[in-house]
Amino acid sequence: MTRLDRSQMQGGLLGLYPKTKFKVQETTESGGGVGNAGNFAAAPTLYYVHSLKPDLKLGLGLGSYMGAGLDYGNNWSGRYYAEKVSLTTAVINPTVGYRVSPWLSLGGGVNIVYGDMSARTAIDTPLDEGDGRLKFDATDVGYGFNLGALFEVSPRTRFGITYASQVDLNFKDDLRFKNLPDTGIRGTLLKASGVLDDSLKVNWNIPQQVAVGAYQELTEALALVATVNWQDWSNFGLAEISVPDNKTTSVKIDWKDTYHVGLGAYYRVAEPWLLMVGWAYDSSPISKSKDRSPVLPVDRQFRYAAGVQYDWSKDFTVGAAYTLIDAGDSKINKEGTPLTGQLKGKYDPNFIHAFNLNVVYRF
Repeated sequence: MTRLDRSQMQGGLLGLYPKTKFKVQETTESGGGVGNAGNFAAAPTLYYVHSLKPDLKLGLGLGSYMGAGLDYGNNWSGRYYAEKVSLTTAVINPTVGYRVSPWLSLGGGVNIVYGDMSARTAIDTPLDEGDGRLKFDATDVGYGFNLGALFEVSPRTRFGITYASQVDLNFKDDLRFKNLPDTGIRGTLLKASGVLDDSLKVNWNIPQQVAVGAYQELTEALALVATVNWQDWSNFGLAEISVPDNKTTSVKIDWKDTYHVGLGAYYRVAEPWLLMVGWAYDSSPISKSKDRSPVLPVDRQFRYAAGVQYDWSKDFTVGAAYTLIDAGDSKINKEGTPLTGQLKGKYDPNFIHAFNLNVVYRF
């Protein structure tokens, strides 16, 4: 923020279109695989920086921290693990930045995060007609903070480091069941164990992370950028909401920490035009296919990005970018229980198309 010489506002629209299909290799349940389980989603963003003094800036960001959503339908072979799941967030981030010296700027802010979790899972009902259904819907608000430092080594070289704290979201809801009559065998057993009248609490911890970035201007037209970061996904805490026996309504998903590396370039073709390209790699938070769940089947990711920016005037800039995310094959090998069944397969294809439009107004 401290590098801005004026106040400015940036608005944008991010669109995500996943193309993800699960192909079953082995299963003990009927239904087979699914078509595209992803749905198009769009999220607006808004950032404002107010210049109080040349060395003191205030900022406000509105957007989404992270999100995911998959809809497998109710007839696929993994329906006893997940039919539909949605995780969405919205964040408000007020910040402040101060230039301590010509080469050092410090900043920090507060994150106020609203989270929404929704899950639908089938319940196997042996000897009864049809499947039961389990529904879970909950919201919560969590809080965190972020800190940053920018070191300007020279007019052409700078690097920065940022830290974002963990944000804890605790989702709690009374479990709601459908098509599970007390007179049925499974319904009777679940009622006797108290599950039908129980509530469920799911801790969803958005991980803390540390990121380091560098910028190097090679010529007046060409600059290179690089980023490295660490994310503490081992404390994620997300649970698979399913009923693998007559006493349990959730199964914890174990993740490990991840690392990210990214490289990019800016090239000014002509005075108003700026071209951007980038590549990034994210390691997988899951090392074994038996630990991966259809709820959030994350694997390693490769990202390929390109964008363009046009300076309409000294006050107004427009930009557009596209990113292709190769999300890996996300292999799953769940042995399960007699009531969830075996599920083995992979996602093919498994891509996410990301589109971004933005406008910047300076005043």
